[in-house]
Amino acid sequence: MEYYAEWRLRGDRYSDGFGNGITLSSGESVREMELLSEEEGLTVFRGRKGHLLKVHHEARQGVTFCRTVLENPTEETAVLELLSSVAIRGLKADRIHRATSWWSAEGKLLSQDLTDLNMEPSWSNHGYRVTRFGQLGSMPVRGWFPFLVLEDSEAGHFVGLQLYCASSWQIEVFRNRPEISVQAGLADRDYGSWWKEIRPGESFESPWAAVAEGSSLQEVCDRLVKAQRPRIAPADQDMPVIFNEWCTTWGNPTLENLERIASRLEGTGVRYLVIDAGWYKSPEYDNWFNAAGDWNPSRELFPEGNIGAAADLIRSHGLIPGIWFEMENVGSEAHAYQDTDLLLSRDGFPVSVGARRFRDMRKRENRDFLDRKMIRLLRENGFGYLKVDYNECIGVGTDGAESPGEGLRQAVCASQDYFRHIAEELPELVIENCSSGGHRLEPSMMELVSQASFSDAHEALSIPLIAANLHRLIRPEQSQIWAVLRADADEHRINFVLTAAFLGRLCLSGDAADLAPERWQQALEAVRLYAQVRHIIRDGFTDTIECTVRDYSRPEGYQIVRRVLGSEALLIVHTYAGGANPPTERWTEGCRVVKRFGSPLDGELRGAVLWLRREKEEPRET
Repeated sequence: MEYYAEWRLRGDRYSDGFGNGITLSSGESVREMELLSEEEGLTVFRGRKGHLLKVHHEARQGVTFCRTVLENPTEETAVLELLSSVAIRGLKADRIHRATSWWSAEGKLLSQDLTDLNMEPSWSNHGYRVTRFGQLGSMPVRGWFPFLVLEDSEAGHFVGLQLYCASSWQIEVFRNRPEISVQAGLADRDYGSWWKEIRPGESFESPWAAVAEGSSLQEVCDRLVKAQRPRIAPADQDMPVIFNEWCTTWGNPTLENLERIASRLEGTGVRYLVIDAGWYKSPEYDNWFNAAGDWNPSRELFPEGNIGAAADLIRSHGLIPGIWFEMENVGSEAHAYQDTDLLLSRDGFPVSVGARRFRDMRKRENRDFLDRKMIRLLRENGFGYLKVDYNECIGVGTDGAESPGEGLRQAVCASQDYFRHIAEELPELVIENCSSGGHRLEPSMMELVSQASFSDAHEALSIPLIAANLHRLIRPEQSQIWAVLRADADEHRINFVLTAAFLGRLCLSGDAADLAPERWQQALEAVRLYAQVRHIIRDGFTDTIECTVRDYSRPEGYQIVRRVLGSEALLIVHTYAGGANPPTERWTEGCRVVKRFGSPLDGELRGAVLWLRREKEEPRET
């Protein structure tokens, strides 16, 4: 396979082969460029008008990181309408694997033969076949994850890629001959209303992409995921357990409620107690959720609005206090909602989506406001954990740049710069990435934070299914999975939710203070086992995800996930209707069970975790 660049300069001819309107790839800009130099990790091309394309493909620990830089040494402004982060041609493949994603249904694998996509080359190798997919807006995994694996089933060879892009993006698989080409990067002019002016002497760099090869889908996904380099705060490096009170108080985090929760958690091994949304509620708002954006602590919930009293209370029980913000957005009842000069616009109007508008994070005034309202609150009150939520999508683009798509890209990059600013100001702070659950689970966002909300499927039966999907896409040590404990739940339901959280970061919520003693002991047993096996969750390799469930809303069947580290493994099993007694023997053969937690798997809605260790092989006679 060969690394090159897909790009388009305004005014150049489009590709023939009936591709105009469905792809900007393979046009005159690409066909007329000249190879200037080729060395390890860098290929340089020159366009027909003298523009330079530097294609970086740098190998690091089994993964190739790619980006493309366009330089304009000419005396005229160039208008760029397409620039790939990675482009590869000469591939052989007959099957593709993608990860679909919707709210509370993140990461479901879609595997398709190219013949089912009508992607065979024509009888004369004329006429492009194109499969393009992507996402428009500021929720980068809405619809699809920026992820693709191409499979050559005959050779048993897989090539996978992940884009590091939190704004609009696209991936294209295309061919007009037997070989396959693929390119990925920012959504282009046709797809994402993006173009960029590059003035004389200037350059523009694409987002990064990562490429991995392997002999299985699991191997390629593991390499891509482990190539991500997140900022893990010091307090979070040993993967402690979280308690978030959202599914406990539902926006009413009074001192009395927090005292009941914190008293129950003291000395249990849980490290964080996170105050979720609602801490700013006030009689002046009809709907406190739509008041997000002013960030004044509630005088109803805290004495004289002193939220530090809540933080002190949490610390008095040996826990690290956390708090929820939705810093980039403003609700319709917030005073900031009317400060339209500081908000993102499109076509001269504020981008208004339901009850949300969006701060223009390119503007100094917004960053200064958040420094005063958020960073100061965190610092002065000793909060050690920040949950950043994001509850709507900007859409295709914004004003303030030469194109709507470029305005969006700049706005999203400015938001990411502010995440970096928070970490510089508060280097000990644990930051959680949340976007109505999992809408921002892409690598460039995940590298800015310690962990992320895996989904908003807080109490759905699909929790273990979604959590397993994410093993292919983000590091399990960052994937925060909610185990919502209900006082009226039976033993098996409690086990079901607790065992699901072993697929990532264990986050408790719900009726902890009201659980019967025996149910609370179940939770504590899970917390103790989690502390013993978290090294497997963090460093292991997920070699098995066997899932017979098709319908996430009415699941039937079972799921078996195995994560292996050296001679140890975790086997995490969940059953649904019709899925009792799944064939676990296949994955336990030759192993002893060090410890088991959960229910017998002889019924539906059961969950179990088996900590396995491979038995030593007896020496053979020679």
